[in-house]
Amino acid sequence: MTLEGVRQRSESDARTHGYYLNSDADFLEDLLEGLKRNEERYGYPSCPCRLASGRLELDGDIICPCDYRDADVEEFGQCYCALYVDRDVFEGRKKVAPIPERRPIEKQTEAHISAANAPREKQTGIEIEKPTKAAKEALKPIMRMWYCRQCGYVCFREEPPFICPICRAKREMFAGLRITAYVHG
Repeated sequence: MTLEGVRQRSESDARTHGYYLNSDADFLEDLLEGLKRNEERYGYPSCPCRLASGRLELDGDIICPCDYRDADVEEFGQCYCALYVDRDVFEGRKKVAPIPERRPIEKQTEAHISAANAPREKQTGIEIEKPTKAAKEALKPIMRMWYCRQCGYVCFREEPPFICPICRAKREMFAGLRITAYVHG
């Protein structure tokens, strides 16, 4: 699909549902490029602002327009990635701002696991050597996946943040998952 084809499909869907595409031309171009790239990569236009697993059965809810778009536009005036906006945002009466993630944490986690386990050449088109046994032994865990129980914000770090950057919830609202990222140590 061409970039113009992605634009036309998105514009058509926006008109059908009474929405607008983001009026910031550069921002819109980046989002449409992301949709095009994901469609080339996975065979379907997954949301450019979320991590896709590459497995259609897991990513069905984030194929653009995602399952969460209508609720987000209704409540916040924009979808999660701000591709689709309402009239107030489109006309500049309301600014685009981060909104809480509605995608269930289980689906986000599954996407992170699938993406981490996918062969690098499938992810990027670049072939990378597999680590040797010695290299694997030199790896040590340093980060965990944390998510905000209030809004669903996800991050990888040693400790949870003191304040959620999305909803401003305190550190106590974060829960850690048993997924560990590794770095050379």
